[in-house]
Amino acid sequence: MQVTSIPRTVHRHVEVDGVRVFYRESVPDRADAPVLLLLHGFPSASHQFRRLIDALGSRYRLIAPDYPGFGNTEAPADFTYSFDSLADITEGFVERLGLTRFVMYVFDFGAPVGFRIAGRHPEWIAGLVVQNGNAYEEGLSDGARHFISLRPETPGDEDIVRGLFTLEGTRGQYEGGTADPEAVSPESWLLDQHFLDLPGRKEAQLALAFDYHSNVAEYPQWQAWLREHTPPALIVWGRNDMFFPEPGAHAYLRDLPEAELHVLDTGHFALEERLPEIAPLIADLLDRVWS
Repeated sequence: MQVTSIPRTVHRHVEVDGVRVFYRESVPDRADAPVLLLLHGFPSASHQFRRLIDALGSRYRLIAPDYPGFGNTEAPADFTYSFDSLADITEGFVERLGLTRFVMYVFDFGAPVGFRIAGRHPEWIAGLVVQNGNAYEEGLSDGARHFISLRPETPGDEDIVRGLFTLEGTRGQYEGGTADPEAVSPESWLLDQHFLDLPGRKEAQLALAFDYHSNVAEYPQWQAWLREHTPPALIVWGRNDMFFPEPGAHAYLRDLPEAELHVLDTGHFALEERLPEIAPLIADLLDRVWS
């Protein structure tokens, strides 16, 4: 019986400006293997990519950090949570690892983090995998627009945001929109909730929620970057995403007309249900970029 190659995955920390950044990384068979930087979403962390790392890590170097306020990364008590600061730490993480060229996978919060980094270092970006990572106003549902309009000084708005930090809210983000909820491992949303319930984590997420409007303000800059640099791109989208609906996927084609687009019948966390379809598409992009 032939067993599919399973990669060695290491789990490490690196210090970046006072933040102890946790990351997981596959050790491929080739030292010069293509590199894929995996940028996670809310309310998750690098563990959302563990099955993708198992699927592709023997052939490619997959690297997935946890942002400050997420997963196993440890930030000082006085850390200021904003999307700029998440990008700053992730940029420093990339520099500490000595990465100079990689394909970047952006999902959910990973899009505002990743596009900020791309704007600062376009020479780093060999290609893009966009999975329900929004950069266009068409990709905002009515619910997302309302969420972005919330402000800390408005009575009741903080309570609305905190409603997302419950076990019910976390589970709903994973199972909502899926064709087969049984394909979603409960450990995913249970682990996310564990981290959300740690001291100080809900306050960190609250600050990021109220900063989300800063991302929408930067959409025109990110779109201009895409038009200027036209990186090879794979766009994979769960069409039943309650936050970022399907028009957000098609909008990328305005600025990246050569991008490969696949819209799948699933929800926000598309990898949970559709990994067997998505992993070969990513492998194909990596092979083309590094050929």
